[in-house]
Amino acid sequence: MLNWRDTTHPEGGGSERYVETVASGLVAKGHHVTLFCSAYAGAPRSEYRDGIRIVRAGGKLTVYLQALFHLMTGRLGRPNVIVDVQNGLPFWSKLVARVPVVVLVHHVHREQWRVIYGRTMAAIGWWLESRLAPRVYRRSRYVAVSEITRRELAALGIERGRCTVIHNGTEPPPPTAARREPTPRICVLGRLVPHKRVEHVLQAAAGLRTRWPELRVAVVGDGWWSDELHGWVDRLCLHDIVEFCGHVDEPRKHEELARAWILAAPSIKEGWGLVVVEAATHLVPTVGYRNAGGLAESVLDGQTGILVDGFQEFVAAIELLLEDQELRERFGQAAAEHAAKFHWPATVAAWDHLLYKAAHSR
Repeated sequence: MLNWRDTTHPEGGGSERYVETVASGLVAKGHHVTLFCSAYAGAPRSEYRDGIRIVRAGGKLTVYLQALFHLMTGRLGRPNVIVDVQNGLPFWSKLVARVPVVVLVHHVHREQWRVIYGRTMAAIGWWLESRLAPRVYRRSRYVAVSEITRRELAALGIERGRCTVIHNGTEPPPPTAARREPTPRICVLGRLVPHKRVEHVLQAAAGLRTRWPELRVAVVGDGWWSDELHGWVDRLCLHDIVEFCGHVDEPRKHEELARAWILAAPSIKEGWGLVVVEAATHLVPTVGYRNAGGLAESVLDGQTGILVDGFQEFVAAIELLLEDQELRERFGQAAAEHAAKFHWPATVAAWDHLLYKAAHSR
């Protein structure tokens, strides 16, 4: 399995959780799994965790070259099948692999290229993702984590018959003594990077605090955009209502979700929205954007949360859920019921079946 990062990486997130949960599940079924990913300061070059052999080399961009080098030199062993995780760019493993390759795509990065990179680099990145990659992997099977992502891939020329949807699962929340706060509390959970648009929540809070002076916002997560977000807090004078929790462990994360009234998910794009179902296990509804990919599946608009088309609607949706306790609780209960439909054992079983077919398709 070739992935940009692993869950211990400072910028690891939901996509890494998906990959490693599947990997450990496959190990439990008797598979030998090696995860190749980028290195970071303080991380061992090689280790075993949950039965997974983890090999790290390279950085944000050089990890791709390192992956090809490790494959060509046999340093990753002799795999029966390769899972190439396309996070905007694939690892181009099909160019050197002599075994079947399955491409895992959480979401298409069309919008994100323009947010993170300048015009020229964004155009090159989008061409590689939308034009070159589909040609290189034209005979490979694909896995998408939502039906919406499968439709986006179909628009790039990947036939629906070559693409299987395998959703994220949901784990029961760990026991926590934390309880819903008696005063309004919004939680934002995820990596602090531009395309997560956490500043939308900060701007919303600045407008809503007049009506709810006890409003608090918990920003859970870390990333290279953190300084920019602290700048937003400075400019909006929100020091007294915004708490930056940083990167937290699982118990603390679930404590924050248990305390929240609402999960705000203003991302430009999500493959599925693992944070949505994690919040749902604590009966917390979500507000997000309708065109943000898989959020339109993890959030059932008007049932488990609210999806909107623009910033003013985003603020209005948060305001509605803050003021209407009955609606908020009804959405939270429905969210928990929706999340309970997705099980990690079913996710792992689907991968087990697909990889068996791929490995025997030669």
